[in-house]
Amino acid sequence: MAAEAGQCANEQGKFWPYHDRLFANQQRLTVPDLKQHAVEVGLDAARFDACVDSHKYASVVEADIKMGNDAGVNGTPAFFINGRMISGAQPFEAFKRIIDEELAKK
Repeated sequence: MAAEAGQCANEQGKFWPYHDRLFANQQRLTVPDLKQHAVEVGLDAARFDACVDSHKYASVVEADIKMGNDAGVNGTPAFFINGRMISGAQPFEAFKRIIDEELAKK
């Protein structure tokens, strides 16, 4: 639901403020919480609530999840460098190693 709510916030041009609020309050992600966060970042509550309640973006979120699953992603963060996946939080050296290997192929 948080992903759907993020799309609803995006309709009002406030995706990033809403995103940041959710990340700062990860223990408060129930639907009532999502709606309260929207009010607190200055969204039009009636418009936001109608969007969330209708599940307007459910198919978009489901398609994103399917695409991630199809690519082998099973958690966040996940990164791809020339088709090579780096899964989970990794140190700079992990990225550097793969980038250097890919550059060496050229």
